[in-house]
Amino acid sequence: MKPVPGDIYLIAGDPGQRGVGRDPLLAAILGQLGLERPSVAYVGAASGDSRLFFLWAASVLKKAGSGPVRLAALASRRPDVDKVRRTLQASDLVFVSGGDVDAGMSVLQRTGADRSLRELHRAGKPFVGLSAGSIMMARSWVRWPDAGDDATAEEFPCLGLAPLLCDTHAEKEDWDELKALLRLSGAREGYGIPAGAALRVPGAGPLAAMGRPVQRLRMEHGLARLAGELEPD
Repeated sequence: MKPVPGDIYLIAGDPGQRGVGRDPLLAAILGQLGLERPSVAYVGAASGDSRLFFLWAASVLKKAGSGPVRLAALASRRPDVDKVRRTLQASDLVFVSGGDVDAGMSVLQRTGADRSLRELHRAGKPFVGLSAGSIMMARSWVRWPDAGDDATAEEFPCLGLAPLLCDTHAEKEDWDELKALLRLSGAREGYGIPAGAALRVPGAGPLAAMGRPVQRLRMEHGLARLAGELEPD
């Protein structure tokens, strides 16, 4: 029997909040795994394997109910790719951190870790993304080679573990980058995950919002418009 791909949780996070308490949304996500203190492989490619960000995320994960959190270090000039692969395979869960989407994808592609992550997902490994890490698990994202010229906007591929397009905690900007991506990609729909919310993408079954409603944007007559929300259960 063909394995069911692992569940994916796309967390928006909140750049303005760095609390020290137990994160109820992350605790709920870990609780859905049905594992006692699941071990976590931390992929910090989007933040250049920032030590400070890793220590913060490891603390938050453990307070939410995880077991040991191990860094799958990829951002150095000569990463130990075999060690990273063993770390990923031995974990109960893969956590993809925030940072810069373009830089993170460049690291994953340069090291071949993108292929390993796709294989693990197809084999049933669950994934959690945070902010840029959530976007990296979707189909694609957008960049501007010339930040001052909107005409230079271009789409580039991401991991594609989640078969959708999304953006995170950009509600104050009215999801401008996601709207640009929808226009470039030709996709009909994308998801805006606001601060404090997550989108669950199960290996089998419908999408589900967690924490707060997730906004659905749809292309209509060449414009991306808000087309309703996914409400949390």
